Amino acid sequence: MNILIVDDIHKILLDKLDESNISYNYQPDIKREEAAQLIASYDGLIIRSKFQVDSEFIDLGTKLQFIGRSGAGMDNIDEAYASSKGITLLPANEGNRDAVGEHMIGMLLSLMNNLNRGDKEIRNGAWQREENRGYELMGRTVALIGYGNNGQAMAKKLSGFGVTVIAYDKYKTGFSDEYATEVSMEEVVKRADILSFHIPLTRETKGLVDEEYLFHFRKPIFFLMGARGGIAHIPAVLKNLDNGKILGAAFDVLPVEKFPALAQEEWYTDLIKRDNVLLSPHVAGWTFESYYKLSAILADKIIQLLDK
Repeated sequence: MNILIVDDIHKILLDKLDESNISYNYQPDIKREEAAQLIASYDGLIIRSKFQVDSEFIDLGTKLQFIGRSGAGMDNIDEAYASSKGITLLPANEGNRDAVGEHMIGMLLSLMNNLNRGDKEIRNGAWQREENRGYELMGRTVALIGYGNNGQAMAKKLSGFGVTVIAYDKYKTGFSDEYATEVSMEEVVKRADILSFHIPLTRETKGLVDEEYLFHFRKPIFFLMGARGGIAHIPAVLKNLDNGKILGAAFDVLPVEKFPALAQEEWYTDLIKRDNVLLSPHVAGWTFESYYKLSAILADKIIQLLDK
């Protein structure tokens, strides 16, 4: 077994592979073109988000037995094609679920209590108490869309806030636990005060949150997007911020990320001028702790796979 590692990963992964006498070639600075020339010699590939592992690249990996991603999900990998070739896919979803849960709750509390706006005003010499009166989380209903690793972690972390947590997952049933109650989408739109997304980006979920989707919610909501940016149609969210159906929106992910491409989007200027919108640069799952955990969990999965 020989593994090509094409991204920066925590040393714990290398240590675990060394302990199990698994050979690897650690090339964190390698480019796709260079990796494409080497991959035919390797049984495994480890990547984060450096480049797309598409069908063309997979075909070059004639010996590939597995592809491991030191991250949540397999967004930059053609999963269907890899699976059709008998390649095992190993994500490390468990590694950053706590980070995502904490980050999104932090964004929610900041939105509900106008923390960013209040901070900015004080720095500019304005002391406005009434204008920054906030909302309490206690007693509200938080609706989670998706109840996998991230949804479950979010629900568990919300358990101390005195909220009711409900969850809808199109692909799971019978998942109610001590932290969340499984409900239909009809219940979500009736009861939600806070709406938080924890689903992957697929053909089915791309652009899912549009005007039609948001139209059905009965109460004004706080909107949290910490899943994948392509799930939300930003103009639809902006329209619902204007009409009051969305009280505030937090985005850790956007349909287009990084500059200059982000600034060229038609909706960008409208989005950033609003003080009831909170943004972070796709870092909800990226903490000092998750950097370690993602690599450690992936290493354990690889070792377990090879021990079979």
